[in-house]
Amino acid sequence: MAKNVKKTDQNKAWNKRTATSKAYAINSKEANVKRFLIICEGENTEPCYFRAFPVATAQIETYGMGRSKTSLVEYVIELVGQEKHDSEREIWIVFDMDVDFNADNSLQKEDFNQAVTLAERQGFKVAYSNDAFELWFVLHYQLIEQALTRTEYYKLISNHWSISYERMGKNVRFCRDIYDRLEQDGKASQQNAIRHAERLFEAHAHLPPSSKNPCTTVFALVNELNKYLKQ
Repeated sequence: MAKNVKKTDQNKAWNKRTATSKAYAINSKEANVKRFLIICEGENTEPCYFRAFPVATAQIETYGMGRSKTSLVEYVIELVGQEKHDSEREIWIVFDMDVDFNADNSLQKEDFNQAVTLAERQGFKVAYSNDAFELWFVLHYQLIEQALTRTEYYKLISNHWSISYERMGKNVRFCRDIYDRLEQDGKASQQNAIRHAERLFEAHAHLPPSSKNPCTTVFALVNELNKYLKQ
């Protein structure tokens, strides 16, 4: 049965995929297969990265919605509400803080905290980053303990990869290779990234999400996906 979709969402990957429901993880009931639905704020970097995990006994459906924080969470609530309940499916929402260091971020911080709270109340899991998702990539190489702008993260990544990340980093083809790039780089370590991210999260445990900077909980999602990798 066709679903009612807003005109502004008719070209979204989510809506396009519903036309082929047999391949759509939300409707899949294949036995003994873990199902992940990962909805991201970013339209290329995050979805491509998570989609590249070589899982064997899991299904990953991930989309970039081009929405942020509370707006993104509300959208996911609406979308999931259109589907039949699936207690075996794990839903993750991925978004960033995106601080403007030259402006008053009070409303943005409130929105960020509200988004995390709303998602968790709905039973969703959140992989948030403060300030940028790219912090997760940098943590594969080094521990960052001071708040940086996303531009500074871009520069660090550019140095590690000998490219212009600001120019190339959001290209779909480039994003598709980021997981493999990190896995194949002898100087990068996912285990170090996890350890660094856990250390930052614990150091800021007493603070609300908007004040945990630098911090990323992407490590929690990565830990879950790693349980289902090909051996």
